[in-house]
Amino acid sequence: MTARPPGIDLTTRHPELDLDHLQGGLTPGRRFQSVSFASYLPNAEYPSQAEAQGALQRFVVSLNAPAEALSPLKKLFGRRPALPEGRGIYLDGGFGVGKTHLLASAYHAAIPSAFMSFQDLMYLIGALGMNRALDAMRGLRLLCIDEFELDDPGNTHMANTFLGELMPQGLNVIATSNTEPGRLGEGRFNSRDFERQIQAIAGRFQNLRLDGPDYRQRGSTPEQTMDGAQYAAWRGRQATDALAEPTYPQLQGVLLSVHPARFGRLLNGVEAVGLRGLVPMPSQNDALRFVHFVDKVYDLGGQAAFTGAPLETLFDDTYRHGAFAKKYARCLSRVSELLREARGA
Repeated sequence: MTARPPGIDLTTRHPELDLDHLQGGLTPGRRFQSVSFASYLPNAEYPSQAEAQGALQRFVVSLNAPAEALSPLKKLFGRRPALPEGRGIYLDGGFGVGKTHLLASAYHAAIPSAFMSFQDLMYLIGALGMNRALDAMRGLRLLCIDEFELDDPGNTHMANTFLGELMPQGLNVIATSNTEPGRLGEGRFNSRDFERQIQAIAGRFQNLRLDGPDYRQRGSTPEQTMDGAQYAAWRGRQATDALAEPTYPQLQGVLLSVHPARFGRLLNGVEAVGLRGLVPMPSQNDALRFVHFVDKVYDLGGQAAFTGAPLETLFDDTYRHGAFAKKYARCLSRVSELLREARGA
């Protein structure tokens, strides 16, 4: 019997900063590559979802309207009419209501546009420096920022400077978040000291609230980790050369050595992740890196299976209900969906 060849070993990967890759990959992941406004199915019990869908569609239509023709005099002297100041739309709501679906739909409908997570934006600014990052984004009609959040004072200052420079020059921004714009940073650092900057950021956006339950849990019970037989059946359906099977300790060792903005490169060529031996995570630093890793696997459209501790025991109560509560709840929702897909449900 021919031995099954080894898969991808994440512990041997040490992805380095690649600015060309980071700048060239400003698109939604595979899970959201084919979405559109038409494929978004709002929950009829929560009218705010359909209202947000319609408002975003009208917003994108206005961005795609042809620019005012240049007059002969302006053409002669090479002067172009100044672009109108950019506008902002802020999609605020709980996890699982379709915010990222709508954000990616706007990206696909507007040209030229870019799509990135807030964390990737902060990483890009830090790597390029503010001036080069501003130059890289000039000329965009629309910037889509997923999971906008202010985790620390440095991010607050960079976000305020970045938006304050480009939006008056015509950059339009759509952002998603689980936090109301005026409450960004609350519970994560002394936001009162940065209240003016936070309010300046919030003042650039029209807030659209999406209400409703997590669509991933509609009519179903949360999934649990797989037993040995279930995992073996899932593993047998995967292409070995695109499968990574780290144990949880191995994965955490890798995640602690790699910046979260590089998790995408860490997963290059990986179509499926089999994470074995999950255990409770008493360290919030470990837990947040695991959350970012799950987000990246999910957004990239990869498959995943998990064995080990029950999902409800992974995150300690001391922080699961704290400032990052919605991050952890979203992560458990996504892990549950990935497990449901792995079981073929």
